[in-house]
Amino acid sequence: MVQHDLQYWQDKAADLSFPCKAFINGEFVDAQSGNTFDSINPATGQLLASVAECDSADVELAVSAARQAFTSGVWSNKAPAERKAILQNFAAVIEQHQEQLALLESLDMGKPIGDAMSYDAPATARCIAWNAEAIDKIYDEVAPVTSDALALVTREALGVVAAIVPWNFPLVMTSWKIGPALATGNSVILKPSEKSPLTALYLAKLAKLAGIPDGVFNVLPGYGHTAGQALALHMDVDCITFTGSTAVGKKLVEFSGQSNLKRAFMECGGKSPNLVCADVADLDKAAATAVAAIFYNQGEVCTAGSRLIVHRSIHRQLLDKMLALVEQWQPGNPLDPNTSMGAMVDEMQMQRVLGFIEGAKAQGAKLVCGGEQVLSETGGYYIQPTIFDDVDASLDIVKQEIFGPVLVVQVFDDLEQGIALANDTEYGLAAGVWTADINTAVKTSRALRAGTVFVNNWDGGDMTMPFGGFKQSGNGRDKSLHALEKYTELKSTWIDLS
Repeated sequence: MVQHDLQYWQDKAADLSFPCKAFINGEFVDAQSGNTFDSINPATGQLLASVAECDSADVELAVSAARQAFTSGVWSNKAPAERKAILQNFAAVIEQHQEQLALLESLDMGKPIGDAMSYDAPATARCIAWNAEAIDKIYDEVAPVTSDALALVTREALGVVAAIVPWNFPLVMTSWKIGPALATGNSVILKPSEKSPLTALYLAKLAKLAGIPDGVFNVLPGYGHTAGQALALHMDVDCITFTGSTAVGKKLVEFSGQSNLKRAFMECGGKSPNLVCADVADLDKAAATAVAAIFYNQGEVCTAGSRLIVHRSIHRQLLDKMLALVEQWQPGNPLDPNTSMGAMVDEMQMQRVLGFIEGAKAQGAKLVCGGEQVLSETGGYYIQPTIFDDVDASLDIVKQEIFGPVLVVQVFDDLEQGIALANDTEYGLAAGVWTADINTAVKTSRALRAGTVFVNNWDGGDMTMPFGGFKQSGNGRDKSLHALEKYTELKSTWIDLS
């Protein structure tokens, strides 16, 4: 991959045209109301674009188009090999437009361009390609019954799938939803977050270019309480799939029950523990990984390792190593390829995180680094990497998902206590354990109540591994072949041969 400098990205940004309209039934259109909302560059606080603000009227149009496309069979009845070829082409087109997608992602959300180029854009293409390749690799079943009957167990597409995705990884989260939903023959309506809608709209252009039929993929930018709620309550939407906060996830499940009992799959928040045992084999690796686990993407990650739980015997040594690394994570211009941590997504999120920091200080938490807004002269929304040490488990910063560059450190004396601290949360999305003992690794990973457990790493995995949480971190799974199950109905057919 060619490495570009800051000037290259600034020049490219100056020439960039921003997608602003909704995408319904194969066409880019204004919202029915004519309303728009502002997309702001979090690095500067300046306006990027005015984007169509869709509401219930636009939802009606999109659902009608999606249903008509599904019923017509233009996609749902297309031969698996043909759907596969079109989605493979979609992946290839995404790959060809990686720079544009990465730049939009960085400008709209504040993440470093280096991360958007090395992970977000290519991972999106990989996800679509992986799901495309799976289409003709999954077989249905014949049940073992008596000779006078034939019993078939088959899967069919759900129909119309509404996907609501978050603002922190707009491209990747979109691909995790639409990849398996499209692969299994559904029509999809995507609602990106109003905080970062631009790459979703650009993907719509690429989907059209790749040959996805009109009505099969639609994009509705807008607010959660209008467009999102209308989708979740709509009687002709068969599934609502969501990534975001637990509070919103609970509302969407309620809306499912209030309407047509549509399938509701929620991937929600996390407060993930990173448990470091006394016998950790590589303390330098553990320190570097713990720092990256919380400060990557400005801490705006649902699986952020936001609680470091370390054995008392190595607590000071590990913390010193981490503090020495923090300078490498000072925030900077997201378009500078040398930047490790960019801007918070908007002023509201910045103020929310700063509020947690001030609250923790008022409650007596020990601040050992960071805790301040910086680079305010840019007009952007930047926060220093922040660490609180030896924090009491009762404090808000230990209990609540902050979604920012804030780490809390807790200390344990024996493994049982460490596991208890790790599991003392309403969430269960991810967890980690560092140890040189395979028995400790296996037993601890089994004891940790989380959908994903990382052993001697953080955030390992690929498309072959399912992703999702225990407890109030949600239900259902993204990624892997298991994700395809979410977007299909299981049908039993009994044929009498007597």
